[in-house]
Amino acid sequence: MPLAAPPPPITVVIDHHDDAIYTHTALAAHHLPSGRITLHPGPGTTSETGLAHDLLAALGKPPLLPGRFPGGRQPAWEAAAAWMTALPVTRLTVLRAHRLTARRAMRLFQLQALTGIHLTLVCHRPHLPAALHQALQTADYSLTTDLEVARSHYYGPPVTEPPLGDEPAGPTGRWLTLPALDRLVSYDSPRPCVDLCTPPPIVWRHRPPPALLTVSTAQRVAHRLHAATAHPRLAAAIAAALFTGASLQQLATARHSDYDDTAATLALHDRTRYTDGCAAYPVPPWASVFLRAVACFTRLASGEGQELLAAPGDRAPLLCVAETAKLRPPQPPAARRKGSVGRVEWDWRERQEAEQYEAIPAGRVRPLRR
Repeated sequence: MPLAAPPPPITVVIDHHDDAIYTHTALAAHHLPSGRITLHPGPGTTSETGLAHDLLAALGKPPLLPGRFPGGRQPAWEAAAAWMTALPVTRLTVLRAHRLTARRAMRLFQLQALTGIHLTLVCHRPHLPAALHQALQTADYSLTTDLEVARSHYYGPPVTEPPLGDEPAGPTGRWLTLPALDRLVSYDSPRPCVDLCTPPPIVWRHRPPPALLTVSTAQRVAHRLHAATAHPRLAAAIAAALFTGASLQQLATARHSDYDDTAATLALHDRTRYTDGCAAYPVPPWASVFLRAVACFTRLASGEGQELLAAPGDRAPLLCVAETAKLRPPQPPAARRKGSVGRVEWDWRERQEAEQYEAIPAGRVRPLRR
């Protein structure tokens, strides 16, 4: 998406003698909540995808994106741009810039043009290497050797406050049991609308609305989802399931145009009215960052006509992300479990409803009206 104004000039900081203070100062300015990222590229690789993975790690994401992709290419750069746009990130400082290949440098310049960030490259050499010099010929840039200027104008102030305390989102964290995930693996099968459809606001006629998450729970869910995956589509699908109570099949009906960032609504479709028909759901503030990220990702990676959220074929990686984030629906009592202890049973509600239906005497089952 083109910017209304050109991005700011690139800044190149020259560290003549490779002093540790230059590196420490840049790393001390890294503070994602303030929109500042310091990228320290991993040594031993020159691939563009590897640099995108380093960038995702700097954003607090697992570097690999689960799932299958056309041509086998992970859309890692598109995911990084989406998260940087949604969070939002305003400053990116790249250390060891003298090791950048021309192609890697151009990738960073393209990212800057797309997101409008302030890009600072730290070159730990007295002079620009040939590859970086060549890449900079296509960009507007300035040079500085003054560490204090870099600190005050480009890196941002060092972080002095202690990190926010939060329970771990990894395997050692406790499970969050969320009833809104009960229908995620439901067996309904709605289809997306082929013609233009502007659904009305949701009216909960055939099922109760999912309970609103408390502020504390919403913060924990968002924290866990951010840490569990770099894939905007999977993270957004789980977030959407929590405020819509929808199944994966119904989530897959959403297209790019179904998310309205201004009105903070997400439209899902259900032409045959398996549930409550086509409807627009209000997006709570905690989930907005995930919807903004996936809207940007969809536009960059696959085009606005493609599905916005995870498709039915993404069921395995979607549930894997949810379990990595320690999010699950209510579980059956020990005596009713079908799987091993510790294994999440996602279809417990579906099985329970099927068993209750089968227990109804045949004479009491009302025939369907046609």
